[in-house]
Amino acid sequence: MRVVSWNVNGLRACARKGFLQFLSVSGADVVGLQEVRAFEHQLEPEVREPPGWHTAFSPAERPGYSGVAIYSRRPPDSVETALGEPRFDAEGRLLIARFGRLAVATVYFPKGSGRDRDNSRVPYKLDFYAAVFDRLQSLRRRGPVLVIGDYNTAHEPIDLARPKSNANTSGFLPEERAELTRWLRAGWVDTFRARHAGEPGHYTWWRQWGGARERNVGWRIDYVLASPSAAKRVTDAFIWPEATGSDHCPVGVDLSW
Repeated sequence: MRVVSWNVNGLRACARKGFLQFLSVSGADVVGLQEVRAFEHQLEPEVREPPGWHTAFSPAERPGYSGVAIYSRRPPDSVETALGEPRFDAEGRLLIARFGRLAVATVYFPKGSGRDRDNSRVPYKLDFYAAVFDRLQSLRRRGPVLVIGDYNTAHEPIDLARPKSNANTSGFLPEERAELTRWLRAGWVDTFRARHAGEPGHYTWWRQWGGARERNVGWRIDYVLASPSAAKRVTDAFIWPEATGSDHCPVGVDLSW
């Protein structure tokens, strides 16, 4: 079983750059998207529900903003899209799909930088992290859980090309990194780093100017975290920087199921 996550930075734009071709060659059974930035009715029919795929969407109330989705080869047994707090649910940042005992949560964690890049949204970001953590801690007692998505945080210096110059930048602030540490200490497994410990140069997001992607000046902010019971089934974890169509690249895991 292959589960893939991708921040598509606008699904309509990514569709014009080959999203459907990516789906067909990915070998994935489940694909979680973040930053869909569209309502379902705004998507072309073949993108909204490609042949052979089942889809579920959780858009933001605000047009052209945020939004997550799940594409799966088999229909989910159930779908949840709410945390029960309007300030979070209005932004369309969470979708939990259950496939048998396995739950897959696709999550678009907020940026902390705010519109003026002043770190004004860091409290909101941390509150969202905490709410999702509580929800998933409860969920993992019922079976294996994968939490896939754009976490908007690089955990350690190895996870970004220029840690020193970004020490005061949202995405690498001590309090944001500490929140990820809290997840790992609670037993969640960073599936990629568990298999590629100490390996630098693995990034999932690059700025869209200055040749950042070509020079691999990036950040690893997209993750697949696994509950302990899910981690036992992971046979491979990967990053696909060669997949274009967004300023992020896909990440994922293979599982024995």
